[in-house]
Amino acid sequence: MLGLGIIKGLVETGRNFVGSYFKPERLVTIQYPEKHLPPVEAARTIPFLVYDGKDSMKGLRCTACTICETECPPKCIYIVKDTVKKPDYLGKMQNQPKVFDIDISVCMGCGICVEVCPFESIKMDQVFELSGSDRFGAMLLHKAQLVKSNDYFGEICHEQATQINAARADDVRKAEAKAKADADAKAKAAAVAVSNAAAGVAAVAASSMTATPGTTQPDSKPAPKAASTSTPLPAPSKPTVPSATP
Repeated sequence: MLGLGIIKGLVETGRNFVGSYFKPERLVTIQYPEKHLPPVEAARTIPFLVYDGKDSMKGLRCTACTICETECPPKCIYIVKDTVKKPDYLGKMQNQPKVFDIDISVCMGCGICVEVCPFESIKMDQVFELSGSDRFGAMLLHKAQLVKSNDYFGEICHEQATQINAARADDVRKAEAKAKADADAKAKAAAVAVSNAAAGVAAVAASSMTATPGTTQPDSKPAPKAASTSTPLPAPSKPTVPSATP
């Protein structure tokens, strides 16, 4: 029937109008900006950078891998890698961004940067009051303006943050267990090496004591002198003088 959809819409509008006098849930509008509706967990506007702990620069999860910059469809992310590295939550030395800018006048809130990030360092925010008097400078957010704590991320996305924190805590436990096992293996190898070295020193000392002259007196008699085998020379004979004939 022609116009049936319009009739249904007017009926729903009338039901809400009349019901709003009796049921608060029929109030489909609020007095904004005095009041705000709580956003749902899946709501997203622009990205922000997550950091752990109290220091936003030391605890920054971003490693400047530039994957989000490469995969961003409108190319609104600009990253410059720093030459100085910092340890991550597992103690491994990682790169960090020296410059991380997002042009929110270009960002379309697709969330692709969040999906491709391997370090859980970039997430989508729920702030929507982004208007400003400067259409260029105010729309370009730098690293210091983009960083927000992991506690804030847990407030706006509790379920997702809980899963990520549990996975990271499990990684920390595995890393600590591996470090302890490696330390025990090194200590055991060092003990074996010391034991082998001590045994070698004892063996060398024992052999040197055995080879030292005078330590043992073997029962031996002096060997008899060997008989001379040389033949004595004959005594020289006196020369014979012929006798004179008378």
